[in-house]
This record gives sequence, C-alpha cells and structure tokens, in this order.
Amino acid sequence: MKRIMIVVLLIAAVALALPAAGARQTEAAQGVTPDSVLVGNSAATSGAFAAVGVPFNGGIQAYFLMVNEAGGVAGRTIEWVHYDDEFDGAQGLTYAQRLVEDDRIFAFVGHFGTPTVATTQEYLNTIGIPRVYYATGLRSLFHLEATGGARASFPVQPIYDAEGEVMVARAVSDFGARRIGVIYPNADDGMGLLAGIELRSGLLNVPIVAAQVAPDATDMSSAAQTIIAADVDVVLVAANQVPAEVAIKALAAAGSTAPVITSYVNAAPTFVEGVREALGSFDVYANAWLQVVDDEGNPTPALNEYVEAVSRVDPALAGNPFAQAGWIAASAFVQGLERVGTDPLTWEAFIDAMEEAPIEIPLGGTVDFADGRRVGTQAMSLLKAVYDDEPGWIVDRPLEAIDDILE
Repeated sequence: MKRIMIVVLLIAAVALALPAAGARQTEAAQGVTPDSVLVGNSAATSGAFAAVGVPFNGGIQAYFLMVNEAGGVAGRTIEWVHYDDEFDGAQGLTYAQRLVEDDRIFAFVGHFGTPTVATTQEYLNTIGIPRVYYATGLRSLFHLEATGGARASFPVQPIYDAEGEVMVARAVSDFGARRIGVIYPNADDGMGLLAGIELRSGLLNVPIVAAQVAPDATDMSSAAQTIIAADVDVVLVAANQVPAEVAIKALAAAGSTAPVITSYVNAAPTFVEGVREALGSFDVYANAWLQVVDDEGNPTPALNEYVEAVSRVDPALAGNPFAQAGWIAASAFVQGLERVGTDPLTWEAFIDAMEEAPIEIPLGGTVDFADGRRVGTQAMSLLKAVYDDEPGWIVDRPLEAIDDILE
C-alpha cells in the first residue's frame, strides 16, 4: 500500500510541475532548445532480452545519426539518452520518471517491452508526454479514439486487437471463409487478438467458433477437436510462439486440414522448424508488417538506405529485424518533427502533426493516427511457411491495408 501511495503522489507532483495532458502550450516544451531536441527510452540492453534491446537501440541511434549529419530537423539535432531496465517493469518505471523529471526529455522514442510499457502507462498518460513506437503489442495501447494523455501515445507496430481484424480480413477475402475457427490462450496476446477477431467478424457477419486454452498448456487436443467439429474453413491461431506451436501441432494430430493463419510474431524460421510436421496436413500462414524486398525479390530502396546507415554503427545490424524496428521508431518520430517545422515545438503541436496525415513506415506501409486513432499499423502482408532445404517464409499476399484486403 505504501508503494502505491508513493507512486500516486509522485504522479500528482509531476503533473503539477509539467504541462497537463491536452493543455495549450505556446512555448517550446521541455527538452527543446534552438539547437537540439532531447528524447530517450529505457530498454533491456543486458540480460535475457539484450539480444532484442541492443539492436533495437542500435537502429534508433543509426537513424538519428543520419538525420543529424544532414543538419537535423528545423536546425535542431536530436540528442538521445537511454537506460538499461533489464526488461523489468519496476526499473522501467524508475527510469521513466528519471527521463521525464530529471533528464526532462521531450518525448520517448521506442518505448520498449511489455513489462515497462504496462508499468509506466498510467504515469506517462497523466503527464501527457509523447511516446512514439512501442516494442510490444500490449492491447491496452489500443484506442479507436484516444483522448487526454493517451492521445500522446503513438503505437506503430501492430497491436493485437488490430492484427486480429487483419486475420479475419485475410480469412474472408483471400480464403473465402464462411466460418472461422479460433484457438486463443487466456493471456494478453490471445485476448487482444480475439477482441479484434470478434470485432471484424461481427462487421462482416462471419460466425466464429472459439476455443480457449491455457497459455502454458502442453495438450490442446480438446481445443483442436472443438474446431474440427465446427467444420470451419480457416483456423486463426491467435497466440504467440510456444502456445501457437502447440496449437498447430494439436490441429495436425487431430486430423485438421483447414489452413492456419497466425500472428506476425511467429513469422520466424525457428517457428517453421517447430511446426514442420504439420505442414503436411495443412498450410500455415503468418502476417507480416514489413516488406524489405520487391515482387521480384530485390531489396527495396528503403532497405538499401537502412543497410547503409546501420552498417556505420554496427555492420551486424544490417539484417537484424529488431534494429529495423528501432529504425522505424526513429523515423516515425522525425516525421512528426518535420511536420512541426519551425513552429514552436510543443507537445500539442507534435501530437497534432502526427495526426494530420498517415505516417510512412520505412520498410513497410503506413500508420494513421487521425482523430485519436491509436491501433498501430493495419497494413500487413501474408507469409506462407515453407520447408525445402531449410525452414522459411515466402510472401503469399503483398503488403496491404485492411480496406484493400477486403476490396
């Protein structure tokens, strides 16, 4: 109880010291000088998740270096400070408070990891400080019409709810599904994906048959039998990594032949290796929100620019998807700065700029923040799992926004 009271008092005290969420500002915000703008984040750069956090931060650093060497934005270079929170929510909150209150950053760029994002969300919404890109699909970030401090939040990569909608769009448009099966764990990923599936299936008047499983279940045969008995046309495995692998194996063992679509989180060769035996029973697909090659398999100009820039920081980052995510985070932030231009750089001006038109995602599509929309990108491609000499994925459907998928 004492810890909760301390956090509440800290939030109240900082809220008095900083501009309230939504308040009109006429002078530049904290972290802004005529020559620079200071931004920051905390991320796991040691411990088990360092393999994600280190390249993610490397991608951010590379993009800011490229921008600064070209003269910055509106005469300002971008300065960046970051801390290692070791993927720990309590440390993440401590560093968020330090970044806001001591370092006095203008914005968070690349707010990293489910534990830190979840723990800091109330605090940062109360402050109303901009946050551009979350390295998580946490469903509490999903808002169809954000208000107050949540309007300062800009998720770019897909949020579970939004991806669930895309899954249904693909099932109906690309596979002609008239009845859809869903296997989902009782966890944030499963519940978020299910919410989006239910939303879009309701709009399209397509019935679903859903089977819930425990996130740590090793036997999902009962759920598989439920789905098969419903005679569905497509199965959506609304789960990440291990639960998704268990579900797909259970479907194959139970004799299912319906194609499976799963989350972009699973679109890695290691996942294909895990479900290899199921590929003889049905096709497995996964969403993807980046496209780094053209239709002929050649690198896109955006990928070439990325590789050239990150190789100056660390050549090992050239093919790293986490570094690509950091690059995208920095790019989205810079686009907001460029739109504000030489006008006073306030939080409100930045938020308005981010909403005025879709943000281009290098290596991907776009994300639209208009009218408080905070759902991440819904422009996704569809990959098909293959196992020839080695496991992998091939592009089955191009990168498309949800409205284009449903045309």
